Amino acid sequence: MATLKEIAQEAGVSLATVSRVLNEDPSLSVKEETKQRIFEIAERLEYKTSSARKGVHKSKLHFLVVYSYPQSTEVNDPYYLAIRYGIETQSARLNIELTHLYNCGEGRELTEVDGILVVGSLSAERLAQLRTCSNMLVFVDCRAMEEFDSVDVDLALISQQVVDYFIAQGHQRIGYIGGQDDNPDLRELAFRDYGQRLGVVQENDIYRGDFSSASGYRLAKEMLAGDWPKALFVASDSIAIGVLRAIHEKGLAIPQQIELISVNDIPTAKFTFPPLSSVRIHSELMGSQGVNLLVERLRDERDIPLRVLVPSRLTLRGTTR
Repeated sequence: MATLKEIAQEAGVSLATVSRVLNEDPSLSVKEETKQRIFEIAERLEYKTSSARKGVHKSKLHFLVVYSYPQSTEVNDPYYLAIRYGIETQSARLNIELTHLYNCGEGRELTEVDGILVVGSLSAERLAQLRTCSNMLVFVDCRAMEEFDSVDVDLALISQQVVDYFIAQGHQRIGYIGGQDDNPDLRELAFRDYGQRLGVVQENDIYRGDFSSASGYRLAKEMLAGDWPKALFVASDSIAIGVLRAIHEKGLAIPQQIELISVNDIPTAKFTFPPLSSVRIHSELMGSQGVNLLVERLRDERDIPLRVLVPSRLTLRGTTR
């Protein structure tokens, strides 16, 4: 499809003149033969005016939302529920129809849609299948491939900030309790790399299970059975709830004998005993911005992919001194 600049060059007029002619500016004074020449060139080069482009999207849009995890994950970790809520709230504001598919939509029949939001990561094979429905994809909570838009949070930076905080408090040994799905967790990778370079992280102080409270409880019991670190970075609040239970059963005073910081700052974080120090990730905003990126890319026919990083904030409560 042609651009205004190409039409202006071929017609031998200014870019502004082409724009005003094609958008039927009534205040423009120009010869009829010039107008005719511009319209003929635009027709030949298949240019669409802004009003025509907008007309394409006057009907209700239909987006497919593909989650890389089962719906039960939202029950175990409200972080994921907030992402979906952000997607649904913004879509309702913009009158967008949604179809939700969990577990990457495996086993579900795929139909053509206006765009696709992917929450989490996909295999190359599944991505190829989804692109038969629409080539307009936006990834949420995932560092996507360069050709697609994405909305994410800088998990590596969060890990570094937590390590820096504990070092500033005088800790020389920091442990980690986290989870893992199909891909390595960037929190853990950054924690290990950054902490080992600073000499405060040992491999045997890193514990990994899933992202549930039960897993946090089991891993913390295992850690506390030996010589444990006095500072802990926990990958999520849901895991941290189980960790807190294990620490209480051990009879340790928090934060006097052991400190911990977790991630997500879910609503219940301020009601644990003691209240969790946690890094707030604006997951609802991640979902709504994913919708906005997809709408904007469709509307403006943008080809250059964008990566939006949603900021985070450490909130200190009762699990740190």
